[in-house]
Amino acid sequence: MSPSNTSPRKVRIALIQGREQGSAAADLEYTIARIREAAAVGAQIICTQELFNTPYFCRTQDTALFDLAEPIPGATTEALEAVAAELGVVIVASLFERRAAGVYHNTAAVIDADGRYLGKYRKMHIPQDPGFEEKFYFTPGDLGYKVWDTKFGRISVLICWDQWYPEAARMAALAGAEIIFYPTAIGWLPEEKAELGVAQHTAWEMVQRGHAVANGCYVAAVNRTGIEGDTEFWGQSFVADFYGQIVERAPVENEYILMADCDLKALEDMRRIWPFFRDRRIDSYADVTKRMIDE
Repeated sequence: MSPSNTSPRKVRIALIQGREQGSAAADLEYTIARIREAAAVGAQIICTQELFNTPYFCRTQDTALFDLAEPIPGATTEALEAVAAELGVVIVASLFERRAAGVYHNTAAVIDADGRYLGKYRKMHIPQDPGFEEKFYFTPGDLGYKVWDTKFGRISVLICWDQWYPEAARMAALAGAEIIFYPTAIGWLPEEKAELGVAQHTAWEMVQRGHAVANGCYVAAVNRTGIEGDTEFWGQSFVADFYGQIVERAPVENEYILMADCDLKALEDMRRIWPFFRDRRIDSYADVTKRMIDE
């Protein structure tokens, strides 16, 4: 990894693809160590995987697992605020939020490079599938699609299942996002991998590359790796540019710090020659808010 580019219109981002380390304390220690490694080689915005300081506990329904949740802001964000201020980096941290007894969210906190807590995004789209029992744990987000002006760029954060919804990426881009981060925990189930594994991964990657093109922005998806229960997380964190090209991709099985340079001036130039936002027919989209369009 080469030294960072210090141009004000370029930003180096890092995605921390890791395995669950066995405890919240170990996960936090591991992640802070990786943040330090990334910062040492020029990373300016650093994003964790989904629910970085817990197992992916949504594999089963168990009320005892609500004890894993924590307030946001709280002790974990305070620890990361100190690291962000020390290193001068922006940190995006995905956590299990305790809002109140019986109300919990899948949430990402954003911390600026001076250590200031900027705010949070609560996951809007909540899946319910075998091995991904998220509706049991997470209340759908109610903060909308958030965008933050950080020291190094205007960013948005969406979370995992949000990846499949072009509306979410569009809302983030319309608010000015230059880079959309997707903390993620997605993988194969053993009964599906042989038949559908390649197709599932291809769909996941391609839909996000499409978001990058349609919205003229960078998309950065950071996934887990390793096996938890029956779920084999497929890693392969990646960054796609505004043409949908893969800038960098992580391996399947290894813990990995993915580094990518994002050229925000080139992004603006692309939006000028492909002015998708200018040509939107907003007068024709009213039905998009309906569940289905029935005759």
